[in-house]
Amino acid sequence: MERSPLARFGTAIFWIFAGTMHFVVPRSYEAIVPPRIAKWKKEVVVISGVAEIAGGIAVLPESTKRGARWWLLATLAAVYPANVHMAVNSKDFARIPPAALWARLPVQFLFAWMTWRGTE
Repeated sequence: MERSPLARFGTAIFWIFAGTMHFVVPRSYEAIVPPRIAKWKKEVVVISGVAEIAGGIAVLPESTKRGARWWLLATLAAVYPANVHMAVNSKDFARIPPAALWARLPVQFLFAWMTWRGTE
């Protein structure tokens, strides 16, 4: 069953906005890069931001929406370790309640579901 163009547009806007935020507040994203790759935190933030923006744009054309689905799901999987890192090391993110950091983990699956549905 194909989704409405509005669902696809909403998915695209979500990802374009999410990716753009990597460039608006890069330090917020750099702060959550896990230590084992922190040496490249600026690059990781730029690459993930570009990946999200590119995926969001690719959701829009009918011919690329399915590829965008897999691209964005892979992007979610790639950044998931940063979310786990935040939850497990909540003391390093004192401005965010630990419960919110743990609650964020299943929310990533909601983003995956939204992406799947928005690219049907």
